[in-house]
Amino acid sequence: MKRMRLPRLQAAFAAGLMAGCAVQSPVKPAEVLDERTGMTVGVLHKPIELSQSADTSATSGRRMSFAYLAPVEWDNMGNLSYGLWVHLAPSNDWQFDSIRMPGAVSLTLDDGATVLSAIEPPELAHAPYRPVASWGQTAYFDLDVQILKRMASSGMIALDFTAGRDPPVRFTAGHAARETLLRYLHARGY
Repeated sequence: MKRMRLPRLQAAFAAGLMAGCAVQSPVKPAEVLDERTGMTVGVLHKPIELSQSADTSATSGRRMSFAYLAPVEWDNMGNLSYGLWVHLAPSNDWQFDSIRMPGAVSLTLDDGATVLSAIEPPELAHAPYRPVASWGQTAYFDLDVQILKRMASSGMIALDFTAGRDPPVRFTAGHAARETLLRYLHARGY
């Protein structure tokens, strides 16, 4: 009888683990202690992917490009600051201006657009996120909790990038981005 119970318990335990894993989102918040500065850095395990809007790729005939965004919280002994990590991974037929230039990137939410301002992040031993494409552009932008809350409550999250002389190119996040940002805020205590 004892031998029969052990396999059943193991099977039940394995089924419970698998069910728990199935509920977990692939994009979840984490905290990392930076060994160089002693800062605690609040990040996502992986950035949120934004797809190029269909209207910009269809009308231009160009290949699809992608953009990524992710919030960062830097906790320096209780002094909190925030940034928005943005990475643009264009296809090889797009020519984008530097995303660090003033006015080059706008964040569009349900309540309107906000031009993002580039910032210099703290110098950490390891960057909070890795660039997705080696040829892409990465920058950090000023972010505060209010904008982060607006992002988490918005049905639409889009980034508009200046593309040379062409009109701006829009990248839009999927529906899971809102839930991911809500979990991030909850993990940060908001």
